[in-house]
Amino acid sequence: MRFSRSKVQERCRREYVNHLRPGDIVPVIATHLESFGCFVDVGCGISSLIPIDSISVSRISHPRDRFRGGQELFAAVRAVSAGGRITLTHKELLGTWEENAALFEPGETVAGIVRSVEKYGVFIELTPNLAGLAEAREGVYPGQHASVYIKSLLPEKMKVKLIIVDAFEASYYPGRINYHITGGHIARWRYSPGECDRIVETVFE
Repeated sequence: MRFSRSKVQERCRREYVNHLRPGDIVPVIATHLESFGCFVDVGCGISSLIPIDSISVSRISHPRDRFRGGQELFAAVRAVSAGGRITLTHKELLGTWEENAALFEPGETVAGIVRSVEKYGVFIELTPNLAGLAEAREGVYPGQHASVYIKSLLPEKMKVKLIIVDAFEASYYPGRINYHITGGHIARWRYSPGECDRIVETVFE
């Protein structure tokens, strides 16, 4: 017996999608990228959206900075509307400030990507969930790759101080994503360190 696409989707929604709740971790596939977010397939062609500000803590100009079409991803259910529409989030699966900062040490010179240039400095992404601030430097602009010296890591202020060694053009292709969470359920996720006065967290329930 053959099923139509609509019947398959109806069954998927009834037996799977309608049982999802905020905080559930689900596998998805990126289908297409828009300036405001990444559309994904949560199953049987049923579409959902990861808004651009929910993709990572480090801000990006477009979802293509992080994803590519057809890429297999994980996401967390952020909200479920009364009509059953699901909104997803992604940044909570990429680790806390402390988990990302633990990959680096003061005194190291590491690679990064220039994400924004402000009057007071240059924000450089070290990982999707960790960016640092370097002093302004002439000729540096968003999208460039950079070599940066890590001056200090300050968990109490949730800051990374950097010095730009070099900035240059290079081709960039989103690679494999290093997830800290790939399954189960999370009720609350706190990004900020315990000793930091500023609290950055997501409450799912």
